[in-house]
Amino acid sequence: MEKASTINEQAKKADLQDVIYEKKKGIAKITINRPEVYNAFRAQTVKELIWSFRDAWDDNEIGVVILTGTGEKAFCTGGDQKGKGDSGYDSSGGLGGGIGLEIEELHRTIRGIPKPVIAAVNGYAIGGGHVLHVVCDLTIASETAIFGQSGPKVGSYDAGYGTAYLARIVGEKKAREIWYLCEKYSAQEAKEMGLVNKVVPPEKLMEAAEGWAGKILEKSPTALKMLKISFNADSANIDGISQLAMGSLAMFYQSEESAEGRDAFLEKRPVDFKKFRK
Repeated sequence: MEKASTINEQAKKADLQDVIYEKKKGIAKITINRPEVYNAFRAQTVKELIWSFRDAWDDNEIGVVILTGTGEKAFCTGGDQKGKGDSGYDSSGGLGGGIGLEIEELHRTIRGIPKPVIAAVNGYAIGGGHVLHVVCDLTIASETAIFGQSGPKVGSYDAGYGTAYLARIVGEKKAREIWYLCEKYSAQEAKEMGLVNKVVPPEKLMEAAEGWAGKILEKSPTALKMLKISFNADSANIDGISQLAMGSLAMFYQSEESAEGRDAFLEKRPVDFKKFRK
């Protein structure tokens, strides 16, 4: 008879709608599976990502996690604007409900899991998807990958790990450029600024990620755990900043200014923020 925990795990995996979760030879592979919207996430996606990371956390046979996206076009393009209402992604904005996405908890889980996480960026890593790869331990990118921010263009922002931790990686000036201008950067440009560890041809991406994962599996798990804790400790204060940022974002989402960014994106028209400077 199968153990109850095994049966529960199988039942949960069967319930996954937006994420493909696989475990093989010590590696957990988590794939955002919404290619029809460039792997943008909704509330369900974030919940499934958190569950998958926590399962990998609890499985002692897993030593490393690879996070990627389905297809060749996108790693992740952040929150799905079609699911964003006037007070958040599930109309639960404001002081009590947050933004309708458990994105803080997802960031916390990726950083907290005592195992290295490799982002295998196969295409666009934009907006909230860009922040996801930033909080991973390592990033390997396809030559066709594109990086950048979009928040100020669509009435949103991540003023927690998306800014403070990004600045630690690429420097203050570059981080401000990325957020203020919302331009797109090639994989090679991202590597030059220290945002990416390695760039490979598209067809070699998963081979490269699994190759690094294999090297990590040869190392002491306790040593890796303590190293990750040490790296995280230096930037642990950002968690508090992130809570403040997400609280303010929940209130901002209820404003006409934020709605203008979302509506312009959905209506495929130029955004007009000029009226909010009066």
